[in-house]
Amino acid sequence: MPGTTGTTIFFGTSPESVENSQPGAAGRGTGRSARTLRPGARQPGKTRPAAARGLAAAAWFVDAVPPHFHNPSIRPEAPVEIRPVNGTPNFVEQEDPDVWSAIAAEQERQQDGLEMIASENFTSPAVMQAVGSVLTNKYAEGYPGHRYYGGCEFVDKVEDLARERLKVLFGAEHVNVQPHSGSQANAAVYMTAIQPGDTVLAFDLAHGGHLTHGMKLNASGVLYRFVHYGVRRDDQLLDFDQVARLAREHRPKLIVAGASAYPREIPHGTFAEIAREVGAKLMVDMAHYAGLVAAGIHDNPVPVADFVTSTTHKTLRGPRGGIAMCRAADAKSLDRSVFPGQQGGPLMHVIAGKAVAFGEALRPDFKTYARQVVANARALAEALAAGGVKLVSGGTDNHLMLVDVTPLGIGGKLAEETLDLCGITCNKNMIPYDERKPMDPSGIRLGTPALTTRGMQADEMRRIAQWILRALKAPGDAGVLQAVRGEVAELAVQFPVPAARLEQAGVAG
Repeated sequence: MPGTTGTTIFFGTSPESVENSQPGAAGRGTGRSARTLRPGARQPGKTRPAAARGLAAAAWFVDAVPPHFHNPSIRPEAPVEIRPVNGTPNFVEQEDPDVWSAIAAEQERQQDGLEMIASENFTSPAVMQAVGSVLTNKYAEGYPGHRYYGGCEFVDKVEDLARERLKVLFGAEHVNVQPHSGSQANAAVYMTAIQPGDTVLAFDLAHGGHLTHGMKLNASGVLYRFVHYGVRRDDQLLDFDQVARLAREHRPKLIVAGASAYPREIPHGTFAEIAREVGAKLMVDMAHYAGLVAAGIHDNPVPVADFVTSTTHKTLRGPRGGIAMCRAADAKSLDRSVFPGQQGGPLMHVIAGKAVAFGEALRPDFKTYARQVVANARALAEALAAGGVKLVSGGTDNHLMLVDVTPLGIGGKLAEETLDLCGITCNKNMIPYDERKPMDPSGIRLGTPALTTRGMQADEMRRIAQWILRALKAPGDAGVLQAVRGEVAELAVQFPVPAARLEQAGVAG
């Protein structure tokens, strides 16, 4: 398969196996017959577009939904027969064709296009299976060994696995895997480290920070007094002279490092030195680059920071969720801030997905993946710069880049919309010292994690850069955009997305 030489990065199947699992294969060679669909549902003999076949491969067929599912007073006389065909039970298509239609369309969008939003990635089928498991049925308020509900012996095991793997992954003394998101992990740290009204020094959203780092409309900006640092105007790199000056002037209780749109490696030790000087605690939000830290190719903040937070679904390639880490001395306080401080019952099915993802990140091939993410980002950035656009800070050290598109005579909004027409998904983004409005800024943000998961390498990045340049230089030329979209589709089909074809995880009937 193109792009998959050497260590395998791609999670899914080959195009041939997808072809062989299309809907028309239902019952083929098995003696099974397809069920009768409800009115309005798609007939199983009809072939979906090639891009949707990965989703079709996850189809089981059942004769009927068990009557006791909708009416608990009806007890089943015998087990309902579920006849698997090529994958997992497709109850959604049977029960709710409208929702299934949207899911199928999204699967087709992901397969046919190029996902270049820096905060998005594809999970493995194993992670997706865990998130779709029976653990979604279990309430488990509290922590392993100290729950407020019975019957938690097995979810305790899952959460313990997630916690132990996360500790090993980053070398943390204490971890909490229950936050539903990175935002809630950040809120829990704030609740642990500071009091309402306290001063916090954090990265300016307009320069690459995150809205939970003190945006006025966010709860963080409402509850605490934030002062913001930024990047230098001349080279767009972090202005540590400004960080030190503001820290000495405002004496914050907490300093926040980390970013959502900063294309360079962050030297956490420099932040730690400034925090120690002014008696502040240091929190690092590494949501975007946690996978690079796990792979050992980005500076690890855990040894020098008091608190570290992250999401689990970006470069870590896990399910959507959050994590928080701290030193042992703050463990009880952090845990209380997560539960009951911020949340009630944890999402045990998501924690299972986190455990699987952490296990995957501990394997040698994850390091290969992370190195390729960075190599791909650099190849893409170099090709774009050679084509006449400006890159914030002149390039990238990580998985993303900020592209100033104004030299092409357009803004970020039109750039995003133009690329979307070509099947390339990205987001408009402010650049430092941007003079344009947030809804139509000067830049776009591009990332390589999802493309790398599909198996693409530097050669593909250079081709994609040329398509981006062609499209952005002719945003009103339908012929150019149509041609680019066709070339995008041709590339995409060579690198199938790792859809949840769970028969490969050993659950085929």
